[in-house]
Amino acid sequence: MDVPQAHWLYNRLSLGVSFVSIYEILMLVCFGASWPFAVYKTYKSKDVTGKSLVFLIFIILGYIFGIIHKIIYNYDFVIWLYVANGVLVSVDLFFYFKYKK
Repeated sequence: MDVPQAHWLYNRLSLGVSFVSIYEILMLVCFGASWPFAVYKTYKSKDVTGKSLVFLIFIILGYIFGIIHKIIYNYDFVIWLYVANGVLVSVDLFFYFKYKK
């Protein structure tokens, strides 16, 4: 299939939402579903044993870069999933410093 036909098929199958956006949404929802549990566990236990500061920072940076990409190249409602996930990880990072012994 040459490029014009593939592009036409892609537009027909995507129904106005790109496949990449659907997978991006699912990825962000899956990641986002896990953060409230991690934040709640940290809050209740007041223990950050096993949490990695470097990991949390890299996750936040990843969400920041995702937001920048959405603003520059593909602005849509998915940006709010990045923001929500970034806020949750930031809360976990806040608890990391608050409860670090």
